Amino acid sequence: MKQEFTATVQVNGKGESKSQAFSAALGQVQAEVMKNSPHLLLRIEPQDVRVVKAEERCVRERFLFLFFPRERRHYSVSLEIVVKVTAFDMGQVAFTAQ
Repeated sequence: MKQEFTATVQVNGKGESKSQAFSAALGQVQAEVMKNSPHLLLRIEPQDVRVVKAEERCVRERFLFLFFPRERRHYSVSLEIVVKVTAFDMGQVAFTAQ
């Protein structure tokens, strides 16, 4: 009934800081694993994280196109994560009719 398998998922994240971008990407791991598995998931453990792409974009802004210049940075990451999944196979449970 309980099964363990390994899956590889690729997730993307964007944010105003590096930690926000990584956090947004890591928050998508559970949804990606659930989308690809018909089983009930009990545990998802990351085994390996590989950065596929990491980008930083810098935009210079000015108030009224002249005053108070500032630079805003936007980060985006693409991660490939190998996860160990412990799942419960509901297909093997025998239900009785009453």
